[in-house]
Amino acid sequence: MEKIKNKILISISVVSHGQQDLISNLFHDLATYCFPVTFEVILTLNLNEPLLFTQNKFPFPLAVIRNTKAKGFAENHNQAFEQATGAFFCVLNPDIRLTSDPFPTLLSCLKNNVGITAPLVLNQSGTAEDSARYFPTPFKIIRKAFGGCKGSDYLINNDILFPDWVAGMFMLFPAQIFRKIGGFDTGFFLYYEDVDLCARLRLQGYEIVLCPTAQIIHQAQRSSHRSLKYLKWHLTSMMRFFCSAVFLKILWRKLIKK
Repeated sequence: MEKIKNKILISISVVSHGQQDLISNLFHDLATYCFPVTFEVILTLNLNEPLLFTQNKFPFPLAVIRNTKAKGFAENHNQAFEQATGAFFCVLNPDIRLTSDPFPTLLSCLKNNVGITAPLVLNQSGTAEDSARYFPTPFKIIRKAFGGCKGSDYLINNDILFPDWVAGMFMLFPAQIFRKIGGFDTGFFLYYEDVDLCARLRLQGYEIVLCPTAQIIHQAQRSSHRSLKYLKWHLTSMMRFFCSAVFLKILWRKLIKK
């Protein structure tokens, strides 16, 4: 794929798994609410699917990567990052909708030692989703499975939050920090890539920031709730994280702070 040569502020990576109806809506929102000369979009077609719209349909530069075989979340976005030209890199799920431009607020939060920022995620009813959380532990997962740990980990208002991690449906990084951290860990095929990356950022001294005044809508697909294949990926990724040196270092850090 040929790189987009214009000077770009933000490179946005979107991956399609046969989701071009959702992506068309997302791209329409980007064109409607965001300033198109400031960003490029890199669309990865992870499945063997035709492109259902022309690349010049939208007022922003659009590049397309066609995978010859399906790749995981981490590998797809790392691959897109290698084609990105922006000073900032944004990972964006296809099932996101915008009602305003979240980028100016998010960029204003990327100061000093902030490694990643994210907007407040709302569901289609306008209720805040639990997208900013404490790092998971096996004990917490077990409690949740038996009906415990209900509610959000953090109180959401208009104040900036510094959570342990933010969900990977919408993440904005300074490109140089994303490169320094080595991007997502491709050992995860799906799920927990966001947890792992935020943990690695924290271990290197970077802050994670949630900006509640920047808001987006998530049209959640919840594949792992309906498919044994996705549930298996979820459980496998969970165990990989809990058995990692990254998790043990994070856990030790929390224990010595008590």
